[in-house]
Amino acid sequence: MSNGQPTLRPHAIAVDEMLDKFALQQLAVTYCHGIDRQDLQLVRSLYHDDAIDDHSPMFYGNADEYVAWLPSILSMWSATAHIIHNTLFLIDGDQAEGEVTLTAYHRTADGTREVIAHGRYIDQYRKRDGVWRFYRRSLTLDWMEERQIAPQEGPGIAGGVAMGQPSALDPCYQRLPLFAAQRPS
Repeated sequence: MSNGQPTLRPHAIAVDEMLDKFALQQLAVTYCHGIDRQDLQLVRSLYHDDAIDDHSPMFYGNADEYVAWLPSILSMWSATAHIIHNTLFLIDGDQAEGEVTLTAYHRTADGTREVIAHGRYIDQYRKRDGVWRFYRRSLTLDWMEERQIAPQEGPGIAGGVAMGQPSALDPCYQRLPLFAAQRPS
């Protein structure tokens, strides 16, 4: 903060600001993990009870409605990978705003196409009881790509390598006991 005001301009960063920005970045990447592993209880825990999610025109509503809607949209994909790139946060006490750049890969359920979204989460956050959560989350698309997937001959790169799963069967839950303990059975 410069003169006590949030700023994107270079400034001396206090330890509290660093900790808050790290917590907000952790919130963003945890959201990606929850979506890609389809851990909807985890996703719900990232939102305040009075939060709003705006994935318009596909969805607009509160956190409970958003989590209830997710299975219908996630069923369209055999795999997703949400990747965070740049994160910018402005913090003003117990509220913050953020622009989180992302690439979201989606493989269709039938395995024939990839849809790649490039965009940004435009977020508002609130810190309550010392914990940052989403207060308002919206998705802005900058561009999209769609392409056919060529059929694979032979075992491909996956031969012998564990394949990710959008479920509790993902290797991270099999190989990482601390992660497994976080996932409801």
